[in-house]
Amino acid sequence: MLVLNDDQMMLQDAARGFVTDTAPVAALRRIRDEKVAEGFDRDLWRAMAAMGWTGILVPEDQGGLGFGFVGAGILCEEMGRTLTASPFLSTAMMAATALSRAGSPAQKEHWLPAIVAGDAVIATAVDEGRRHDPAGTGMRAERHGNGFRLTGTKTYVVDGQAADAVLVAARTAGSAGEPGGISLFLVDAKARGLAVERLATLDSRGAAELTFDGVEVTADDVIGAVDDGHGLLEVVLGVGRAGLAAELSGNAQESFTRTMAYLKERKQFGRTIGAFQALQHRAAHLFCEVEIARSAVLAALQALDADPAGASLAVSVAKSKASSVARLAAQEAVQMHGGIGMTDAIDIGLFMKRMQVASTLYGDADFHADRVALARGF
Repeated sequence: MLVLNDDQMMLQDAARGFVTDTAPVAALRRIRDEKVAEGFDRDLWRAMAAMGWTGILVPEDQGGLGFGFVGAGILCEEMGRTLTASPFLSTAMMAATALSRAGSPAQKEHWLPAIVAGDAVIATAVDEGRRHDPAGTGMRAERHGNGFRLTGTKTYVVDGQAADAVLVAARTAGSAGEPGGISLFLVDAKARGLAVERLATLDSRGAAELTFDGVEVTADDVIGAVDDGHGLLEVVLGVGRAGLAAELSGNAQESFTRTMAYLKERKQFGRTIGAFQALQHRAAHLFCEVEIARSAVLAALQALDADPAGASLAVSVAKSKASSVARLAAQEAVQMHGGIGMTDAIDIGLFMKRMQVASTLYGDADFHADRVALARGF
């Protein structure tokens, strides 16, 4: 059933109150205007840890909540409503999933408690070109002694500028374009030969380009199996995509809510503009699309809870739909606000900028629509 249970509704209410009070849109403006280097507020990240959010996907025996992907998605949705900047997606969702599912006992013991405490930021480095293409990984991991040497460049690594470690997809066998031969490594962000270049992003958050020049790692740094990391990578990316879809859903919901409030207060020709039928039709259409996206996202999160390795189709449906709807919501919000919608005086433009980044990250609407079509035999 596409409804939340009582515990999930309580989490939603608590999360909404928390982000409204401690991480309003004004907080993102401060990060942008003060050019905060990390792209997020460390104090806020520690506050999230105190709330238990950083451990929401960490098993209870490792100090986490083990609340599941629906719970994590609820948090992402609420953060999407206020444009909350944090390493939650990269660390508490993607890295926690990789470590919980395939980390060695030593890796779990070292990193999972650090994630729960809010003491660690772990980025995921996958893409190497302008478009999302996990199977196209070409970065080499050449065998060297008892370990490997990593050589290559990873583009747009979210939270890479603030990471303590980086989950890196590299090729230990095969050629770019082949799913086989990909391995995952957990690399110290301060490793010799790793250069980090912070990128200026449209949404004022943090990302980096990482250049690996013969970075040495050992067999103990491998997560999962050598040459067989593509399946794990797809699970980790699926978790990230679902989190982004949930955030985009929250983004679209808030854009719609703010637009409706404006239609009810802005007057033209002696009437509120919400009284004009043309705008009512557009608002009704947007409302329906927002609700469909919410349902698709919840279905994807439930599918992840049931079987993370088998949820890729549901996740792609959600990411494609949420990306398209968030774009529609942002465009309609700007247009129905009129000229002021194009200014920095109101927040709608910030929602559009975040939508643009989040909808593209880990595959845009077309990328995931194509995945669904191929899975359906088209």
